[in-house]
Parts: sequence; structure tokens; C-alpha cells
Amino acid sequence: MDLPDFPWDSLAAAKAVAAQHPDGIVDLSVGTPVDPTPDLLQEALRDAANAPGYPQTWGTPSLREAISAWFARRRGATGIDPDGVLPTIGSKELVAWLPTLLGLGKGDEVAFPAVAYPTYDVGARIAGASPRPMTSLVELGPGPAPKVLWLNTPSNPTGQVLGVDHLKKVVDWARARGVLVVSDECYAELDWRADADGPTTPSVLDDRVTGGTHEGVLVVYSTSKQSNLAGYRAAFVAGDPSVVRQLLEVRKHAGMIPPWPVQRALEAAVSDDEHVAVQKERYAARRAVLRPALESAGWRIDHSEAGLYLWATRGEPCRETVDWLAKCGILAAPGDFYGRTGAEHVRIALTASDERIAAAARRLP
Repeated sequence: MDLPDFPWDSLAAAKAVAAQHPDGIVDLSVGTPVDPTPDLLQEALRDAANAPGYPQTWGTPSLREAISAWFARRRGATGIDPDGVLPTIGSKELVAWLPTLLGLGKGDEVAFPAVAYPTYDVGARIAGASPRPMTSLVELGPGPAPKVLWLNTPSNPTGQVLGVDHLKKVVDWARARGVLVVSDECYAELDWRADADGPTTPSVLDDRVTGGTHEGVLVVYSTSKQSNLAGYRAAFVAGDPSVVRQLLEVRKHAGMIPPWPVQRALEAAVSDDEHVAVQKERYAARRAVLRPALESAGWRIDHSEAGLYLWATRGEPCRETVDWLAKCGILAAPGDFYGRTGAEHVRIALTASDERIAAAARRLP
């Protein structure tokens, strides 16, 4: 299988340098949540701890209905059929295995943004399909269309948000060609735009995008970021019921089943907005410390309109920037993890304690 080297392994030397700082390392690389899992969700997990039987691969009707209601309440997407909802074991698992679950293989293409989460590329390779990074639909030309087109909004790593008009254009283009559009929207609740239209960033399942029909469109979402549930692996995919049923049939055979206590915690997470607002305020406060410190030190921040990261550059090769930060005791992710066009940026996460974020800001000259 033609897989790339695992990118995070290449940060070992920089991490060792950063760890030698007298005041300790500030790790802003991976972006793993550090704040407590809300009590409400821990209680839901504990209450479901007595789980001697097998859980449902499809999830309970109440879970799927709660996710459908969440889309209507938070994402402007009404009429999501609960039969078009499927819980997953985290979102990365679904991203990596989706082309395989759909039966893609040699001769098929999976398109995704040129600067993107590496797992879109890896998922195509696992299936034996061809990965196709792109910056616009024009690049796909008049030839055969890809089988799957990934969107990522807000983007990881750039934080760029795709608007309703852009999403509609993509969906209309894809439907005319029989292309499945899959939008990874895991950072949607963390929207920093002053003129945001709605409580979250726009969804590809928004009624204004789809026209009320979800044919040929899926959304992947995770509660890891909004609810500090990365350790629970609590996520879901939703959209076209016919595609979801196809995924369900394979997943039942493969035993790809989120544990019952996790399903209960997931239902609690999508049913409560208050804990999400609390966590968003935490990240907003950290962003308000770190972004001005970088800009005062002469950095340029691009996009970063939403999500957990700052897409930053000093106008030099990203590995030089990573090494420079490491000498300051700060670890960041090099932009070349996410594609060649990210080669002069680094991705700096907001996922550290208030104290560590403040320490990073002090270390920037």
C-alpha cells in the first residue's frame, strides 16, 4: 500500500529542542483538547456504563433524531432524515475509510483541497484510488469527474470558511456530474467572524445550499472540538440516506460500532448548546492573547476565520519557522504537512491551557 510517512514523526527533533526550554514546552502542534470534558457528558457516559449487550451500528433512533435536530437548530439544515444519520468512531476513521466503504478503487479519483488534512489523501490511497489535490473546480477540467469531492469548512489547517454561495456552486456542479460531495465540518461551532450568518459556519447541508434535498451530499462532524470529547471518539456522518445506508451495510459486517456509552454521551453533546458556548469562550480568550502577540512580532496571519488554529507565516520555509519556534520552547505544525502550497506557513493551535498560551505569547520577541 502506497502510504506516506506519518507526518508527526518528523517533529521529534523539534519537540526535543522545545522540551529543553527552562519554563517547559508549549505544545501547539497537534491541537488536542486540554480542557475538562463537561460534567453533563461524563454523567451520560457513566449512566450508560452498564452495557453488557452489543450496541446498534446505526445508533438508536433517539440519537439520530437528536443529531437531526442539531442540524436544524445550529446548522440551518432542516429536514435531515434520521435514516440519513450514522454515528462513527471519531471522524478520522470515517474520513480514512470512506472511499473503501463506498467501493472505490483503481481508476477512481478522490478530490480534496490542495491545502488540507492529510487523511483525505490517505483515504484514497487505502482504497487503491487516486488522490487529487485541487484549488478550484476549474482544475478538474472537462475530463472524467472524481467519484468523491471533499470539502473542509472551516478548513484544517487554514481556518478558511466557505460561504453559502460557494457551497451551492460546488453542490450544483457535483450533482450535474454524479459526484458525491463530502464536507468535513468538524470546527463549525468555532466561528470567529464578526459578520457570521448564523450560530455556526455554513454547512453544505444548509437549506440554501441543497434546496432542501440531500441527494449526493454528506457532512462529517465530530464533537471532539466543541465538547472536549476527543478521547470518546464521538462523531457522525449525515446527509443522503441512500449513501448512509450503503455505509451502514458495510459497517455492520465490519463491526464498526461506536460503544453504547459513547453513543449516549454523543446524544447529550448534540442536545446541549450551553457547554459548547462555554468552550468557545475559552478558545476566544486564548486566541485574543496569541494572535496579537504573533502579529506584534511581525508574523502574518492568513484566513483563520474559524477553528482551533492560526495559519501563520514569517515568510520563510515552514521547517525553518518550526525550528525557530522550538528554540523558544514552542512546538507548531509545519504547513507542508498539509500540502506543498503550505510550505511557508505553520499551524499554531489554541489548544493549550491559559497559562501555556500566555507563556507562548511572552516568548515571541
